[in-house]
Formats: sequence, structure tokens, C-alpha cells
Amino acid sequence: MEIKCDDRKEKRSAYEKIYAVVCQIPRGKVATYGQVAALAGNRHWARVVGYALHVNPDPDAIPCYRVVNRMGEVSPAFAFGGGNRQIELLEADGIPCPDGVVDLKKYQWTRRALEELERM
Repeated sequence: MEIKCDDRKEKRSAYEKIYAVVCQIPRGKVATYGQVAALAGNRHWARVVGYALHVNPDPDAIPCYRVVNRMGEVSPAFAFGGGNRQIELLEADGIPCPDGVVDLKKYQWTRRALEELERM
């Protein structure tokens, strides 16, 4: 399956919609599973987001490490090297992760950014 990080509104699978949203998370910001689910079309898909990110077909193009839980915690089951690898990637983006937790008040992708994505 070829995944394109674009914002086309044509028919896409749930995973493709999720990957398209994750591709929009800017460097230096994170989103929660619930945010990604809502933007992908169903606010109840938070677990589906986790499943999709766990089988990410192109981690270099789809930055799944920028998705954290609702408390800002990284995933201990991060599919591409464990929680420590997710922390390394986030810190390389300029996001500190003391004790594996991101300060969502400071680094969460904002509603303004989400609204801009929805208008695209």
C-alpha cells in the first residue's frame, strides 16, 4: 500500500486517513491519539490510531513518534524501538520528555492548527 502524506478528501481507508493526519503534525509538536482520531473522521478511533501507527508502512515519511497519549506519555510499545526511541525522536524535534512525558500545554498541536487542516 502506497501512502501519500497529502490532504486529499477522496475515499481513503481508515489507516490512510490516520496517516494523512499524522503527516500534518509539525516538527516540534505532538498530537494525542484522540486528536488524530477526530481529525481522521471518528473521535472513537483512538485505539485504531494506535493500531495504525504500530504497522506504519513508512516511518520516515509518517512521523508516528509525534503521537502520545492524552496525558502526554510516550508509548512503551513504540513499534520502532520502544519508548526510549520515541523519546529520542521527540527530543531531536526539540520536545523535552522528562520521565517519558511531553508537556501538552506547551507542545500539543493546537486547535488552530487542527482547524487549518480541516479547511484544507
